[in-house]
Amino acid sequence: MTAFTLTRNAFGKLIYTPEGGPAEEVVPVRAFPIHAESGHISLVGPGGHELAWIARLAELPPEARELVREELRHREFMPEILRIVQVSGYVTPTTWTVETDRGEARLWLKSEQDIRRISHTRLLVSDGHGIHFLIRNVERLDRASRRILDRFL
Repeated sequence: MTAFTLTRNAFGKLIYTPEGGPAEEVVPVRAFPIHAESGHISLVGPGGHELAWIARLAELPPEARELVREELRHREFMPEILRIVQVSGYVTPTTWTVETDRGEARLWLKSEQDIRRISHTRLLVSDGHGIHFLIRNVERLDRASRRILDRFL
């Protein structure tokens, strides 16, 4: 990894400065947003070109690591479902009321295909309005939530 520094400018934008090179505004973009949360991040410049690759966030100094994490939190919006409170029915389309890490939400599922298995324990639920919800670990859901989910899988 090429040496560089990350800072914020007066407007709050993330600034990448390679060793011996000019400073440029960048945006961090995950290559694998769900599978690899702690790495595989590209720093993309204004023209859409990759300026730096971060294989693992742990390799960055603590200040730069926190700047990247903060920027990603602002860019990415994927609430995590913690509990399924209720569903309007077991035949799609259906409306779900869920408790997320960002509060209670209602989502609309058009079909069973809106629930995709990402790994053995992770699911991605796509709302009819285009919002993606993550179930990080199905096994950690409460029993009632797992029972509801089983009827759709």
